[in-house]
Amino acid sequence: MRILFPLPSLDFDPTEASVPWRALVDAGHEVVFATPNGQPAAADPRIVSGRGFALWRQFLRAVAHAREVYGQMEASEAFQAPLRYDELAGQHERFDGVILTGGHAPKMKPYLESDLLQALVADYMIADKPVGAICHGALLVARARDPKTGRSVLHGRKTTALTKSQEMAAWAMTGLWLGSYYRTYEITVQDEVSQALASADDFLPGPFLLRREGPERRDYGFTVRDRNYLSARYYTDAYKFADEFVALLAEHDPA
Repeated sequence: MRILFPLPSLDFDPTEASVPWRALVDAGHEVVFATPNGQPAAADPRIVSGRGFALWRQFLRAVAHAREVYGQMEASEAFQAPLRYDELAGQHERFDGVILTGGHAPKMKPYLESDLLQALVADYMIADKPVGAICHGALLVARARDPKTGRSVLHGRKTTALTKSQEMAAWAMTGLWLGSYYRTYEITVQDEVSQALASADDFLPGPFLLRREGPERRDYGFTVRDRNYLSARYYTDAYKFADEFVALLAEHDPA
């Protein structure tokens, strides 16, 4: 199957992107990247290097395996030759599903606020094609509108995303020297996504997890599946999210 993987030019989370990419490629799917200008993207350098996280480095930096997989993704032919966003307009039939990665740093905003991507996501949700969103990627789904009702395509569905407690904890841990680095918007991701739902109870925060993620614990994490839509909270959920999205694709594979 052919999977669309839009990215911002800069600042996406390396784990939340590369771990699903690796799972898709290993399962035999074709991944097509897209960026605003058709140039290769680059992950948030702070999460790759850990620079600036001080004593929180072991908790906030991408784990070694994710950094390795990010390097593989970055070197891949598909990653080095992305489409432009404007080449995607009205082209949802070219792809069998879409992955919406996360990230919180400021340069994520052109991706999160893209009217074109939001319209494309609405097409996928309405057409019952697999849509996977992790962390801030769920904002793209919440902002996508059903043209018939004018409501979010998440209205009437259950979802998770970066939780308010996770977002505020990361900000509290680093805000003294990194300022608003962990606060992409004034409103938290959970609060904005919840406003798009039929009920605030349709947002599922999941359990608090103490351990770090990794390939040795692929079922570790929390996800929410609602029909063709799969969501996860942040990098700790990435391996579970990746495997469950591959399983979702298998259910929708016409072959």
